[in-house]
Amino acid sequence: MHIKIFGLLCLTLIIISCKNQDKEEKTSEWHTKQVAQENESHNTLYDIEKEQGWELLFDGETLQGWHVYNSGAPSVWEVKEGALHRNPSIETESNEDLVSEKSYTNYELVLEWKIGNRGNSGIFINVQEKPEVATAYQTGPEYQILDPNHMDQDIPVKKSGCLYGFSPQENEAITNAGEWNQTRIKQENGKVEFYLNGVRTATQDFTAPEWHEKIKGTNFTNYPEFGKANQGKISLQDWYFEVWFRDIKIREL
Repeated sequence: MHIKIFGLLCLTLIIISCKNQDKEEKTSEWHTKQVAQENESHNTLYDIEKEQGWELLFDGETLQGWHVYNSGAPSVWEVKEGALHRNPSIETESNEDLVSEKSYTNYELVLEWKIGNRGNSGIFINVQEKPEVATAYQTGPEYQILDPNHMDQDIPVKKSGCLYGFSPQENEAITNAGEWNQTRIKQENGKVEFYLNGVRTATQDFTAPEWHEKIKGTNFTNYPEFGKANQGKISLQDWYFEVWFRDIKIREL
């Protein structure tokens, strides 16, 4: 009898000890995550990045270095909590795509983005500003950004990370609603690669005859300047939805 009682007491103590240990591990994990989040550093360059030639395209505080396509200062974009933010409460008659001041040919671009519920946006490359061309998408191919809850999510050539309207994801890259995502775009000698959260999602040679044949099979054939350039400006799309961009860095190759 005493042996049984002793055994039960030992078992109880073991169970309590395991629960306490599990609780301590979870608490430790939570604190580690909390500390990491509190010490996150955004819109800055480490010394090693500077040595590698990286430059910031967004300082985290101002809209310096950006302007509206074919225009001046934006009215719908603001800096909010260290991110370029498209304010959805402001309505305009036309899109206000943000465009970089400088053009790039061979480069590597990285940034983080987050899209609002059912939102749609994108990153245009090789953008040409011309008075006779109304919007950035009429000249520059697009790295698609789409919320998983958007009605177009099931269309393969409209998923995030795609070369919009031309090819589905080469490899599946998952995004979750309301979360930050990482984009990498590399262009060298007219050949571009898109990456989403570390996964390569698109490749295209803009110098190949095949590219121009692809254009003919899409609505972009209606825009004479689309996809012709292998250099140009970077543009962040305003498609009326809420979207955030941060940690926008570029280095020329």
